[in-house]
Amino acid sequence: MRRWNGWGECKISLPLPDIAETYLAQLIGPGQSILDADLDDVVNTVPQSSIPENSLISTNALDRLLHARGQSLPDWIAMRSGQIKSFPDGVAFPQQPDEIRQLLDYAQTYNVAIIPYGGGTSVVGHINPIPEFGPSLTVDLSRMKRLIELDEINLLANFEAGVTGPELEMQLQQHGYTLGHFPQSFEYSTLGGWIASRSTGQQSIYYGRIDNLLAGGRLETPIGTFSLSPYPASAAGPDLRQILSGSEGRLGIIVSAVIRIRKIPEYENFFGALFPN
Repeated sequence: MRRWNGWGECKISLPLPDIAETYLAQLIGPGQSILDADLDDVVNTVPQSSIPENSLISTNALDRLLHARGQSLPDWIAMRSGQIKSFPDGVAFPQQPDEIRQLLDYAQTYNVAIIPYGGGTSVVGHINPIPEFGPSLTVDLSRMKRLIELDEINLLANFEAGVTGPELEMQLQQHGYTLGHFPQSFEYSTLGGWIASRSTGQQSIYYGRIDNLLAGGRLETPIGTFSLSPYPASAAGPDLRQILSGSEGRLGIIVSAVIRIRKIPEYENFFGALFPN
């Protein structure tokens, strides 16, 4: 089970080693331990939702808590201490593009701000509700993770945007291919999130950044569907794929994306360097 107030799985614990604690104390002084806030206690602080009911939307307090913060240091401090000042008013888990269209129409009707949510790994506040903007609805794409189409002639794969890094690689490698994009948040982050944030990735030198690997896609906007076909590169006119890449959720919700894939490499080598001081 994924940890609710930090990174990783609950069953995995990596306490700070004594030697590291001693080293930090020498640098910045002795630390102060605080107890983690209790999950049930924090759930009880979630206020009543202020948005109208909808069959696609959960206003459950736990769902709203689990979608209230990302993975930055301020987010961790807020979650570990239980001092979380704002929550989305609802969370939706669409399973198909038509449901995303319905949610956008609902948001326009009731003047609700939409927050697209991939893996919740943002460290710059992408997914944090801002109370001053009024009621908000988080749209969690985790149930949209299918491989829609595999084009082995042109080496293209069309995926739903909610697929995480491991899920994407597993589906591709079953057919002998890889995307080769491995950001630091690979374990939990999603294809849609990579595109929205113009992800670079720790191992991007060979395979390329996500905007280099993006061939096309589908975006649901407040005024309709925006589709980008995977046309070859051209010097004629602007590359509209650059509108999708780095859009940060401003224009709409990325529903699916066509990406450039490659054959699995015959072998991999990883190298590291250790310095004495």
